[in-house]
Amino acid sequence: MALNLLDYDGPGLTAYFAAMGEKAFRATQVQRWIHRFGQDDFDAMTDIAKSLREKLKADSYVQPPPIISDKLSDDGTRKFLMDVGNGNAIETVFIPEETRGTLCISSQAGCALDCAFCSTGKQGFNRNLTVAEIIGQLWQANRAMGFDPRGERIISNVVMMGMGEPLANFDNVVTALHLMLDDNAYGLSRRRVTVSTSGIVPAMDRLRDACPVALAVSLHAPTDALRDKLVPINQKYPLAELMAACQRYLVKAPRDFITFEYVMLEGVNDADAQARQLVELTKDVPCKFNLIPFNPFPKAPFGRSRADRVRSFADILMGAGIVTTTRKTRGDDIDAACGQLAGQVKDKSRRVARAEDGKTIPLVEVQQ
Repeated sequence: MALNLLDYDGPGLTAYFAAMGEKAFRATQVQRWIHRFGQDDFDAMTDIAKSLREKLKADSYVQPPPIISDKLSDDGTRKFLMDVGNGNAIETVFIPEETRGTLCISSQAGCALDCAFCSTGKQGFNRNLTVAEIIGQLWQANRAMGFDPRGERIISNVVMMGMGEPLANFDNVVTALHLMLDDNAYGLSRRRVTVSTSGIVPAMDRLRDACPVALAVSLHAPTDALRDKLVPINQKYPLAELMAACQRYLVKAPRDFITFEYVMLEGVNDADAQARQLVELTKDVPCKFNLIPFNPFPKAPFGRSRADRVRSFADILMGAGIVTTTRKTRGDDIDAACGQLAGQVKDKSRRVARAEDGKTIPLVEVQQ
């Protein structure tokens, strides 16, 4: 059976070449052609012997997920819809900024965690993506985006914040991360690659030891009672365990802080009292907060927090010495904003079925 070379990191490709009787430097040459130069045609790899090119054509190929659509937002955000077979599609989003270009990559087709405020989870879980399908998103986007006038790649940062929970697809995600960091592939800094997790504690410890990149944690609530409703994985790994895992991760992290992501939901998690609870919760974890305006989707049982409420919430965090930013909503006109990545899929969640019946999700009330 022919092998997709996008499934292999450096050591894996070297082992494959060794099995063919080829030296390690040949694997490095081919890896550079595939990832640094975006080449999928073995005949175009001009410094490779013709005999090796023929072997590669007979036994392997380079195939990223095909691009189905490529949409450009008014604000420059670009969303790629890619085909991963059997009616499944994934979405990859490029976000341009003045000092960097960030690519948001998916790790699963769908998501099993069913966070209450995220439309991606409403399609249910289909499957984990392969290494080729994960790194293939960066491969495709690099080809589409090209280089800037200085000859540098436009994509400078990668965040594993697209569809799916990265740490639920641990082995494939880590192999893809190794390729992102490899100087013979994409050569990104550990500080410029971020994995976002909803809080799978054992996998956070594994990531710290296997490939410590920057870490973002989807927090979204200051208490277990509320987070159990908003982020169901909290029922298995509650906040005390999550905070301890964050402290352990920082021992090897490339940054000296954890980023906590916090979607602002009107009347649910945006009270001043809840901001003060967050200060207490995170007092032993060096961190910054990224407050995210809720991005609505059809029949969502939430509203977006008012701007003045977000400012008041942020002021309390900053007053406690916590660096706090409010994320600018990007790409919402093409459904590319946080929590909107769902692809062309049918809603499969029982939670939305309940919402369609006119009932909202039961949430814990917080005293103002």
